[in-house]
Amino acid sequence: MGLALAMVAGEASGDLLAGLLLGGLRTRWPDLHAAGIGGPRMAGHGFEAWWPSDRLAVRGYVEVLRHYRGIKAIRDALGDRLLAERPAAFVGVDAPDFNLGLEARLKAAGLKTVHFVCPSIWAWRGGRAKKMAASCDHVLCLFPFEPELLRVHGVAATYVGHPLADAIPWLPPREASRTALGLTADAPVVAVLPGSRRSEIQYIAPAFLQAVARLHAQRPDIRFLLPVAPGLREQVAPLVAAHAAGVPLQLLDGQSHAALAACDVTLIASGTATLEAALFKRPMVIGYRMNGLSWQLMKRMRYQPWVGLPNILSREFVVPELIQEDCHAAALADATLRWLDDAAASAAVARRFEDLHHLLRRDTARCATDAIAQVISA
Repeated sequence: MGLALAMVAGEASGDLLAGLLLGGLRTRWPDLHAAGIGGPRMAGHGFEAWWPSDRLAVRGYVEVLRHYRGIKAIRDALGDRLLAERPAAFVGVDAPDFNLGLEARLKAAGLKTVHFVCPSIWAWRGGRAKKMAASCDHVLCLFPFEPELLRVHGVAATYVGHPLADAIPWLPPREASRTALGLTADAPVVAVLPGSRRSEIQYIAPAFLQAVARLHAQRPDIRFLLPVAPGLREQVAPLVAAHAAGVPLQLLDGQSHAALAACDVTLIASGTATLEAALFKRPMVIGYRMNGLSWQLMKRMRYQPWVGLPNILSREFVVPELIQEDCHAAALADATLRWLDDAAASAAVARRFEDLHHLLRRDTARCATDAIAQVISA
């Protein structure tokens, strides 16, 4: 029997990262058996999902509390199974609220634990660093400044770059993507990405779609693309009908990368997707809304003024962020139009994003696999 690894990826972005990692793992260990919690991209690499990743796709304190008992039951059952089967290592991909507690239990029982994606201790909830020391044998970091922050707290870590920087081409295939999506070469195109979680669609999509309607009223030549995460079309379609009826908007099944390659600017929810947009060298307007109580709790723990990854990595507001009460149709539409009407600003931010792409491109799958191999053999 080949090497057995357990993995958990908690949502669409984690599934994407874990799928890219599994490609590198299978190159080293062709007979790898990986199982746990995952999504369709992991399944494409032969991953055995005991539970689907979307069962964990909950964001915000209030939302987590509503689903706490079900999520805890899954974590307890998974921990019991892993302690019985004892794989060579457990790799938790993001989802720190779920994974760190599970990793602590597994590590205490003698299983090797690796956490892929350092939680944003540099942005908020820095106290997690102490918890990581008790949970993780090793952390695989996406950003170059993170390993030293973790070492201060006694956590072994390796900078592996970001797998999206390897997966996304240096020159985005704008023309090919437009042809594939039935768009003309000269039409102004806005990609609309309101998130991949049900709670994000609930809180963010209405404002984004109202902004789309305003943009259409002002510039009828604009075409809109809205990639829909798996399982969310039945939630998104009625919102489109309610807020953006009659607008030339294409609902896409997934295809977020095609939309980002094809667009001139993107209206996008804060999260991993903003980094994808930066790697596609696209100007963006970042928006985000959540439950009001969750926002009040979260903003008190912020360490820095930025929430979008491109701004965090650049240490300045290179793209606008419209958060909570500022995330409304008029502000979103106006900020989007400013990008469409200022070619020089769009070109300048694209150059900034080229530098970012170069910094993060490190053959992540190979670097991460090397680190996991060292943990297993230690």
